Amino acid sequence: MTDAALETLLLVEDLQAWYGESHVLHGVTFDVRSGEVVTLLGRNGAGKTTTLKAVMGIIGTRTGSVRYEGRELIGLASNQIARAGLAFCPEERGIFASLDVEENLLLPPEVRPGGLTTAQVFELFPNLKERLRSQGTKLSGGEQQMLAIGRILRTGARLVLLDEPTEGLAPVIIQQIGRTIHMLKSRGFTILLVEQNFRFASTVADRYYVMEHGRIVDGFANAELERNVEKLHDYLGV
Repeated sequence: MTDAALETLLLVEDLQAWYGESHVLHGVTFDVRSGEVVTLLGRNGAGKTTTLKAVMGIIGTRTGSVRYEGRELIGLASNQIARAGLAFCPEERGIFASLDVEENLLLPPEVRPGGLTTAQVFELFPNLKERLRSQGTKLSGGEQQMLAIGRILRTGARLVLLDEPTEGLAPVIIQQIGRTIHMLKSRGFTILLVEQNFRFASTVADRYYVMEHGRIVDGFANAELERNVEKLHDYLGV
């Protein structure tokens, strides 16, 4: 299928956001097409995570337009946005310490049909089945990340927002997260990814947007990556 044939699932236009009186996003505009993996790149503090939170409505004040499946999300509460079919997996993972793996996994409600079954999540992450009765905080960092991703895949959300899913993980777990993203794409999920690990991002992304100081400053497709590598090094300081 050509890019032109892919429907725009998420359209963000002139997104402004504030933490209290601090103006943190300045007219962010980008789109995510159905079935794509789109990555937001940038240095720490560039506004990448803030953009995900603004899309989900979990930031103080926001203006502009965030349209999902053609529906305007600005003005909706975060729980309404989640029920529309978006799921956010934060960098800190949000695993509940007092609950075991199964309880954590079953906690979020189903928002629409089409989510993975518990059996499918265990097929994807066999470690979770082995640790079913372990408390959330007794899991390794990699297992907590698997649980955080598996939990939102049950909900039926079509667009998954992943914030730094490889942060602090061993290379073998990073590879497993990469395989997971490819599998999700093959199942029709759409992913908006924030990632500091550019080498990892380059193995999964269809397109990239570069952020600096709360703005989108560049964007290109994976096919154009090679000719943009030097510029990316300047943007990212790597």
